[in-house]
Amino acid sequence: MKRNFTWCALVMFGLGAMLTSCKKHPQSAKTGMKYNDKYNGGFQVFKKTHPAPGPGLVPIEGGTFVLGGSADQDVSFDYNNIRRRVTVPSFYMDDTEVANVDWLEYLHWLNINYPGDRELYYNALPDTLVWRKPLSYNEPYVDNYLRHPAFQDYPVVGVTWDQAQEYCTWRTDRMNENILRESGQLVTWKDAANKGGGKKGAAGAAPAAGGSKEPFNTEIYLNGQIKGPGVDGKHMMADLNPNAKPAQGGKKGGKPTRTVGMEDGILKQAYRLPSEAEWEYAALGLVGNTENENITDGKMYPWNGMGMRSPKKRTRGLMLANFKRGDGDNMGVGGYLNDKADITAPVRSFVPNDFGLFNMAGNVNEWTADTYRQLSFEDVDDFNPFRGNEFKDKRMADPEKGLLAKDKYGRPIKDAAKSNKKQKWSELTVAQQQAATVNNANATPANGATLPAGIAANPAAPAIAATGTTAPGSIPADIKNGSGKPYTADQRGFEDSTSTVLYGVTTLVNDHSKVYKGGSWNDRAMWLNPATRRFMDQDDASAEIGFRCAMTMVGATEIHPDSRPHFVERKPKPYKAKAK
Repeated sequence: MKRNFTWCALVMFGLGAMLTSCKKHPQSAKTGMKYNDKYNGGFQVFKKTHPAPGPGLVPIEGGTFVLGGSADQDVSFDYNNIRRRVTVPSFYMDDTEVANVDWLEYLHWLNINYPGDRELYYNALPDTLVWRKPLSYNEPYVDNYLRHPAFQDYPVVGVTWDQAQEYCTWRTDRMNENILRESGQLVTWKDAANKGGGKKGAAGAAPAAGGSKEPFNTEIYLNGQIKGPGVDGKHMMADLNPNAKPAQGGKKGGKPTRTVGMEDGILKQAYRLPSEAEWEYAALGLVGNTENENITDGKMYPWNGMGMRSPKKRTRGLMLANFKRGDGDNMGVGGYLNDKADITAPVRSFVPNDFGLFNMAGNVNEWTADTYRQLSFEDVDDFNPFRGNEFKDKRMADPEKGLLAKDKYGRPIKDAAKSNKKQKWSELTVAQQQAATVNNANATPANGATLPAGIAANPAAPAIAATGTTAPGSIPADIKNGSGKPYTADQRGFEDSTSTVLYGVTTLVNDHSKVYKGGSWNDRAMWLNPATRRFMDQDDASAEIGFRCAMTMVGATEIHPDSRPHFVERKPKPYKAKAK
């Protein structure tokens, strides 16, 4: 009996488990119908568990703090970090900066999956020329810093904000693909490589560009567009839908199976850049100075105290971060190098803060997701503050079938959102038809889908949409390119005169200005304060700027609930129908 109970308590794939038990099915508290029963419709509900973080991440329990509050004074007199109390939800964050070896893995994947696409590979390369200085001999770093094994665990630099975003997208897909292949939802890496024509052991080596096989994409998979013979794994989820057809690949015996959905709790959230507020909150690590909602001591840096040196007996006097102490002093004196780093240092150097994060001060500055504005701290919401939203909608290749349009790399095409609310079905189909008319000139939609009824392949043709819209030649300007007039609630958007007409005249701030924080190996101590903020164009790169990724935490916000008092959770009583 004990063995049976233990078996029922196991978590499927370590990520989520179906709410089944040895004796009875759980049931709906509102209808009384049983969950996970193939005879009453097969609605599946899985065990509510706190999701584990993705690879490389540590949990950051959120809470309230004073944004900009750790700054002792506004040294640069920018007046851009006015103190403001805000709340940051719990999230996950990389414990280290993304290292050179991590970026080389990314480049390797692009090279083996798109061997003929030199443009894609070139665009992903960091700008190693950021090391060049007119009056400094840095050519060895230009040639060696990214690729030489001696620097493999050093933070990657020369990466633009846009490149960091692309890396986050790639990392998300590789993580979720690995989860599905390791758990048997998709074919194994070995089988995928062999069937794709790659050599034995060269997982994912089948060329995708111009071939019949496209790399895995999380959003396309969740929409049910990655499945079928040769793709489905041997341990797919059982489909309890009474209308489900027997599987063509996957479980033996032809039993109905299905792809993984978000409701299963198996796939993880997307990697992304942390917001400015998240980054500052995580860098401070006030959790180590908090007891029963009382912060016993504030912080000026990610460590306690006002100084830059270690107060502990064994390491007394050593620098706590990699920064520039003064003109001409980047690492100390020969024979006793203080921070042991002339430029950057390995990503796990120095002591982590109370959240377990390394180098949240010094080493390299780090990109955040926010668009820079001087008065952001006064303008943003006090819950989960962020500036830089560009709302997107996925384009449909076939609205009737629910198929998403894909680009040549197998990723969903996203257009600027038209509204901040759910559209009516008629509005959605008209907008998608208009977008398809313009964007598919002289071509069929992505992934081979046909155009909706009434839409010609050539936008010059006098076709009229079945819903009664005007001919393609008279489509309004705000529908051109399938993007439409974007919805934005930011007052400093594309129509702002400061961002457009006056850029380069009275200001260097526009919508491409992105915030970076943390201080670097070549910065003075003042920039190591988490409240300081600077900006750079999203297309520019520097030898002093790297990045780390974050991930949204879903569900319960508490990280360690066992040590705190709680109200007893009362579960709904099972409903029993009484026979007359």
